[in-house]
Amino acid sequence: MVKRRVTPGIQNEPRGARIQSTVPVLARWMAALLLTTGVSAHALVIGVTEGVTYQATDNQIEARFEPIAEALGKALKQPVTIKVLSAYPNARASLKDQQVDIAFVHPAHIAFEATKSGKYKAVAWTAGFTEYKVSFLCKDLQPISNWKEVAGKSLVMPDPDSITSVITRAMLREQGLQDGNVKLSNTRYQDAVPFYVQNGFTAYGATASAGVIKGWKAAGGKTCAESRAVPIKQWLASTKLDGATAAVVRDTLLELAQSDAGKRALATSTYTGFVAPSADIEKTLTAWLGI
Repeated sequence: MVKRRVTPGIQNEPRGARIQSTVPVLARWMAALLLTTGVSAHALVIGVTEGVTYQATDNQIEARFEPIAEALGKALKQPVTIKVLSAYPNARASLKDQQVDIAFVHPAHIAFEATKSGKYKAVAWTAGFTEYKVSFLCKDLQPISNWKEVAGKSLVMPDPDSITSVITRAMLREQGLQDGNVKLSNTRYQDAVPFYVQNGFTAYGATASAGVIKGWKAAGGKTCAESRAVPIKQWLASTKLDGATAAVVRDTLLELAQSDAGKRALATSTYTGFVAPSADIEKTLTAWLGI
């Protein structure tokens, strides 16, 4: 007869029960380990929207932001992943449902929609992109002094849901020109705007691309109006994040340009750094853009 070895204290406990009893102990041990090491049980997600009037693949966008995601992950002591949201409907849905913890949002009107809803807060704006202005290209006309004369004329602008077009419509409203007063048309990309004006298809062309404007002026073209400045590339943090985590995200982004490692991460993104946002400017522009 084979004798069964009995461990004192549990000799009357079935073997299956002993296995199950260790599960809560293991779970508590793992939770304690995560807390002591400062590691979260899940990865934070960065949602990235980079606009619709410039051409870039999702893979190219993700590669540009990977070093910044790594810097955030190191500061937060937890994994940070990237989710590219190229289509604006996808970006809006993700922000509406708070599917991403952190978001880099270009264009500004989608960022302002998210902050106005109370589901996100701005933590940083992109340096060099806080003074985004739309210019009206014109071939022979002088700067617009009487906006009533614009009524009935034609104007081409990029995609209707681009920040350039949103700003353009705000410019027209500000001057008392409502929908229908100006003959509006759209072209997919900003670099196509000069073609319409140069060839007489429209009287004006709206663009905010520095390269497009520079090329237009070099060819003898003129600009006849300029918009207010808008910060178009913004970092947002979900209000679901605790205050300490959001603060780490903000501080890490604002301090990237101050270290060699941070500068290397920025170099891949093509950005030079990030600056603190202004709540007053955000409020004013949200109303001006009609959001």
